[in-house]
Parts: sequence; C-alpha cells; structure tokens
Amino acid sequence: MKEQIRQLIEQASTIIIHRHERPDPDALGSQFGLQRVLQKRFPDKKIKAVGEMAASLSFMGELDSVDATEYQQALVIVLDTANQGRIDGAEALNGQQTIKIDHHPDEDPYADVQIVDTTVSSTSELLVHLLNEWEYDIPAAAAIQFYAGIVGDTGRFQFRGTTSRTFSVAAQLLDTGIDTDWLYRNMYQTELVALQLQGYVLQHIQLTEAGVGYVVLTQDTLATFDATVEQASLLVNSFAGLKGLKAWALFLETDKEVRVRLRSKGPVINEVAKEFNGGGHPMASGATIKNLTEVDKVVSRLNEVAEAFTFE
Repeated sequence: MKEQIRQLIEQASTIIIHRHERPDPDALGSQFGLQRVLQKRFPDKKIKAVGEMAASLSFMGELDSVDATEYQQALVIVLDTANQGRIDGAEALNGQQTIKIDHHPDEDPYADVQIVDTTVSSTSELLVHLLNEWEYDIPAAAAIQFYAGIVGDTGRFQFRGTTSRTFSVAAQLLDTGIDTDWLYRNMYQTELVALQLQGYVLQHIQLTEAGVGYVVLTQDTLATFDATVEQASLLVNSFAGLKGLKAWALFLETDKEVRVRLRSKGPVINEVAKEFNGGGHPMASGATIKNLTEVDKVVSRLNEVAEAFTFE
C-alpha cells in the first residue's frame, strides 16, 4: 500500500491536498508539511493545499484556491480525516484517484487507497515515517509544519499517544533548524476575550459524581464576551487538571447546532461521540447535537462510561 501511494504521487501531475473541516494544528501541519515536501521534490507538479482556514492558525500558511475542473485529472490526498462527512470540501472525492492518510480509527474507508495507523500520535508523525521510508527529503519549511501537528495532537508531548517513535520524529524535525520559539509564540498566544471567556468557563464547570465535567456556552454567552465559537473551542482543556475528573465536554451553541468537544483521561469516549453524529480518538473526540436540550443525553452517556472506568 505504501509503495502504491508513492507511485501514485510520482505519476500525478496535479495533486490536491484536503483535510478535515474546522482544522486543528495536525490537520494543517500535515497538509502544509506534505505540500512543501512534494513541492521541493517535484517542482514541476501542481500541488495545492485547500480548505477553510482557522483564524487562530492562519500563521501556519496560506491555502490555495482551486477550480472544480482541476479535479478531473488530479490525485487527491485527504489527511487526518476519519470519515467522508468531515472532509473540508465536497470536491475531494471528485479526483481521478483519492488517497486517505490518517491516524484515527478507520470508520469510513472512503478512498481508493489508504493508510490508517492508529498507533501514531498524529497524521503529521505518520507522514514523517512514510516520507522517511520513501527517502524524501523534509526541508525546514515542512518540518516546522509537521512539528506543529505533533505538538498539537500530543498536547505538547503529554498525551498517552506520545511514544518513543514520536520523540524520534520530533528530534529529526528539530535537527532541520526549525524555530520553535516562533511556533510556540504563535500557537499559544491568547486574545484578551479568550482569557475572559476562560474565566467564565472555570466558574461554570459542572462535575458529576461519576467524574464527568462539562460546561455549556450558549450563543448569548459567547456574544457577551464577543468571542467566536472557534476561540471558545480552544478552551476545552482549560479545566483538564480538575481533581476527580475522568472525562469532560465543552458544549458550544451555534445558530445551526451545538458542537461538542469531548476529552478523557481514561474512559473511551469515541463510541459516545459516534452516537451523537461524531467520532475521533478514544481520548479526544467531537460530536454534534441539534440543540441544548440534548446536553443531558450526552452527559448521561459520559457518566455511564466514566462509572465503568477506574484508574487503578
């Protein structure tokens, strides 16, 4: 499979790289990183990275525009996206051939060819392993993107998905001379409204007897702080250190739906996410509910998995 993907990349004259909607650092880091590697190795190919940009991550790069007709003869690579419904850009499956490269559980094999490896920390790490096997050079411009993706998905190397292989890849990327001061300064700077909203979040945590914490942010609350849903979503781990916490949720009301960000210290939560139009990793998932009346249903299911879990 790996060799087949390498051959498809080398044969294609146009490559369009997609990833999931509402991108995080790993989605963008893997996308921009792969683009820069391929641009250096194949300067005559047309290689585009497409999708909507997250305002808080705009420092990572500039996305390309693409015409629908370009897909007809293009190889499409979809990164960091478990299921078809989460792809940013419906045109992604209109290419001549589609490749899926991901580290989430393989819920939806939507591509012609795929590599899915749930043992790695991130899609960025997975790509570095692949590129090393293919003996493709990873320039500093790509290395800092992959590094950002790894840092994002490992919580700065804190989460359980971090392995010795992750640190080996990180060391390789650091050896290219990337500017981590610049990266961290941009990744973790916080606007005043976000800090003020964080204060609200910390004051309104609800903790169940089962060890489930949750906060509900309504449209009115976000408007009070003049904060966007994107800014609010970054606060999901702001109370992760709470004593007695096993799993938690941040509910974000929009004008169309309620987005749910789920995290865990042990109980498996991606199965719960699937029940509410979502999915993801066992310890980090996302879901969507119709309105705030369904909050109790999500919390109830989280209570069930938390009650069955013990840290011993």
